[in-house]
Amino acid sequence: MQDETRITTVRARQVLDSRGKPTVEVEVTCGEAHGRAIAPSGASTGRFEACELRDGDNQRYAGQGVLQAVANVNNVLAPAVIGLDARDQRSLDQRLIETDGTDDKSRLGANAILGVSLAAAHAAAAAQRMPLVRHLNRLWGQLVDSESAAGADDMCQMSMPLPMVNMISGGLHAGGQLDFQDYLIIPVGAASYSEALEWIVDVYRKLGSLLRDAGHEGYLVGDEGGYGPKLPDNESALSFVVQAIECAGREAGDDIAIGLDVASTHFFRDGAYYLKSESGANLSAAELTQRFVEWANRYPIVSIEDGLAEDDWDGWKTLTEALGDRLQLLGDDLFTTNVTRIEEGIRRGVANSVLIKLNQVGSLWETLQAIYLSRQAGYRPVVSARSGETEDATIADLAVATAAGQIKIGSIARSERLAKYNQLLRLEDQLGNEAPFAGGDIVRPAQRPT
Repeated sequence: MQDETRITTVRARQVLDSRGKPTVEVEVTCGEAHGRAIAPSGASTGRFEACELRDGDNQRYAGQGVLQAVANVNNVLAPAVIGLDARDQRSLDQRLIETDGTDDKSRLGANAILGVSLAAAHAAAAAQRMPLVRHLNRLWGQLVDSESAAGADDMCQMSMPLPMVNMISGGLHAGGQLDFQDYLIIPVGAASYSEALEWIVDVYRKLGSLLRDAGHEGYLVGDEGGYGPKLPDNESALSFVVQAIECAGREAGDDIAIGLDVASTHFFRDGAYYLKSESGANLSAAELTQRFVEWANRYPIVSIEDGLAEDDWDGWKTLTEALGDRLQLLGDDLFTTNVTRIEEGIRRGVANSVLIKLNQVGSLWETLQAIYLSRQAGYRPVVSARSGETEDATIADLAVATAAGQIKIGSIARSERLAKYNQLLRLEDQLGNEAPFAGGDIVRPAQRPT
């Protein structure tokens, strides 16, 4: 088997993501087996993310080309990994990281490194004649076993994730119509993944009708497929989402709850939070936290992502003390899928959940380590797509294989999003009882180990 899983060729090319921006696609072969993966890209990015390499040549794609990253795969990374066993993801990713030689993957590009890392996993699965989800579950089991975790067998059980789905977009995902980036629904009362998806589609359609009837004929669709209407303020979006839930015949709270992706770093300046859609309101961390408390008392909110900025540790502490025992407080820019940042958050006692994005850290094995650390600390991992996505559906398999419990893909209106939702439908059908549905309890704050 080892000869069949040794990497024989690596080839990269420039392709386009869901925003029409270039990104890196990599193909890896192991003998007759073939694997392919595409690196995603974010719009609202944290300062501590691994470096995405762009050409900066305004003659091509307004400087957004990735031909240098492609060349780095073909000329530098390929020679470094040819001959390695693609099943040994830990060693493979370590070789990629060492070849780059920087802390943030800025020499060769995290987009180049991630493309090779994921394509190798696909090739390894194909060479072993197994679905990707089973290969990823084996890798997850190897990591768990290597850490000698208590209850390791339970951690290695696959599960279908609870989806967290974009309904209304603002911030950098929809032209700044609203300050807050995403208003999401979470079908906490659904009995299965497929039922959850059906409820989501119903609410999305009802929301479109409500916005149209309210005179928002010209609403745009954001990067992730959510509606982007010009609403008067940030709270009005919550009212529309609650109405849509009820119009779809569901109970707001018991059947379908609400999540917020505030993405507050992009409106944080000089220690204050500036809300453009509210006449430039200037709020302190304590004042913004109080707003979240008031909203949580009036609306069925169960999750708030990046409620405060990536460097506002004191503010995060205030938010966690106020709502950490009631809501899921999800760190994205705060943690950037980075073990060091997650460890810092655990030490400080802030947040209680971690958004997991492959390209924030830049390799598959490092992503698995971030998921493991989160779960061991009692923080909920949420596997997530990016605003610049592709038809690559790897994150669907990753969420199931690691039993992350939750997934955040975007809305249900664009094919780069539906590629992941549809893959989850396939996995639900194929795995059956091997991957039970996580259900609504997964979004509740966990009891952390003492």
